[in-house]
Amino acid sequence: MQKTVQYNVEKVRQDFPILQRIINGKPFIYLDNAATAQKPRQVIETLDRFYKEYNANIHRGIYKVSEEATAAHEEARAKVARFINARSPNEIVFVRGTTEAINLVAHAWGRKNVGLGDNIMLTEMEHHSNIVPWQLLAKEKGASLKYVGITDQGILERYEFQQHLQSGAKLFAVAHSSNVLGTINPVRELIREAHKTGCCVLVDAAQSVPHMPVDVQDLDCDFLAFSGHKMCGPTGIGVLYAKGNLFDEMVPFHGGGEMISEVHPYESSWKPPPYKFEAGTTNIEGAIGLGAAIDYLSNIGLRKIRLHEREITAYAIDKLSRTKGITIYGPSDPQARGGVVSFNLGDVHPHDMATLLDEDGIAVRSGQHCAQPLHERLGIPATTRASFYLYNTEDEVDRLANSLERVRGIFKL
Repeated sequence: MQKTVQYNVEKVRQDFPILQRIINGKPFIYLDNAATAQKPRQVIETLDRFYKEYNANIHRGIYKVSEEATAAHEEARAKVARFINARSPNEIVFVRGTTEAINLVAHAWGRKNVGLGDNIMLTEMEHHSNIVPWQLLAKEKGASLKYVGITDQGILERYEFQQHLQSGAKLFAVAHSSNVLGTINPVRELIREAHKTGCCVLVDAAQSVPHMPVDVQDLDCDFLAFSGHKMCGPTGIGVLYAKGNLFDEMVPFHGGGEMISEVHPYESSWKPPPYKFEAGTTNIEGAIGLGAAIDYLSNIGLRKIRLHEREITAYAIDKLSRTKGITIYGPSDPQARGGVVSFNLGDVHPHDMATLLDEDGIAVRSGQHCAQPLHERLGIPATTRASFYLYNTEDEVDRLANSLERVRGIFKL
C-alpha cells in the first residue's frame, strides 16, 4: 500500500508527554492502545484547569464556580452528541465506561423487555463486557444466548446470524470492531437485517469510536457504548447512546441524588433522561476531559486517523509476517480490520513475549484480552497483541519486528 501523508505524526507525538519516556534505556514504544490510549497535554491541562479554577458539584450549586462546572459538563455532553451525530444531547448518558453502559442496558432495558424463552444474540468475538451481563440477564429471565460463529479469518458467519434472527432474537449485542482480531463488523447491514425482525441492537463501539467516524443515525443502532480512556480521555468516563425515546421507556439503573424529581417516604419520581440515569455526583472532570479529547481528535480528523491506522496496520502485518514461526490472527485485508494485530510466535507464551518486549521498551498486551471464548474458538490459550493509534509510527513497527527476532534467538526458534 502506498503511504499517504494524513497529518504530521511527529508533531502529534509531541503532544503526548509519556511518549518521551525512556524505558530500560530505550525510547518508549506504546502498543497497547486497545486497552487504553495515552493522553495529550491538551486533555491533561483541561483536567488541571478544572481542579484549579472551577472544581464544584454541578447542577445544584447557585454560585458562579458551580455554574461554570455545570456549563462545561453539559457542553461535553453536547460535544459527544455531535461527535457521534446523535439527534440530541438528551440521547447521551455519561457512565464509567463501556462495561457500565452495557450493564445499564441489561438492567434497565433487558429486565423489562427480555423474558422467559427469549433469545439474546451475541458473537464469538465479544469482549467479556458484552457477554457476562447478558449471561446474568439470561439466567435471571430464563432466556437463551445464541452465538454467531466466525470463520478462521475472523469474519462473522452471516448464515448463522440469519438463523438466529429467524429464531426470534430479542436483542443483538455486537462489537463494532474486535479487540483481538481487529475485525470491523458490517454493523450497518446487520442492524438493518435485525430491525426487519424487530430485534433491538446494541453496538459495543469501544474499539471503533476512538479510531474512525461513527454516525449513530446512519447506523440506526438502538444503543451504542464506548469509553473515554480509549480515545485520549480520562479513565472512569464513558458514554451510552440510546435512540429516540428508548431512555424514556427504561427504568433507572441506580437510585440516589440528582436523578430524582421528588422523593417522598414511600415513593419517588424521576427526572427525564439523561439525568434519570446519572445518580449521585458524576465523574465531572472525566466528562470535561472527554470533551477535550473529542476536541483534540476532531481537530486532527477521524478519517485521517483511520487512514493512518490502516496504513500502519498493513505495514505491521507485512513486516511481522516475515518473522519465521509467527501466526497472525484476524482478517488479512487491512481495510477489513482496525489497528489491532494479535499474534503468537512458535511456542513462546505471550506473557514471556510481553516481558521480553518490555526489555526493549515496547509495551504490548498479552493474555486473552477479556475474550476467552474467542481464544477457545481459535484453539489457543492466549495471544500477544500490538495495537496502534494516531501517534504510532512505522519505525516503531520496525523496532517491534527486530525485538521479535531477538525473542526467536533467545528461544532458538
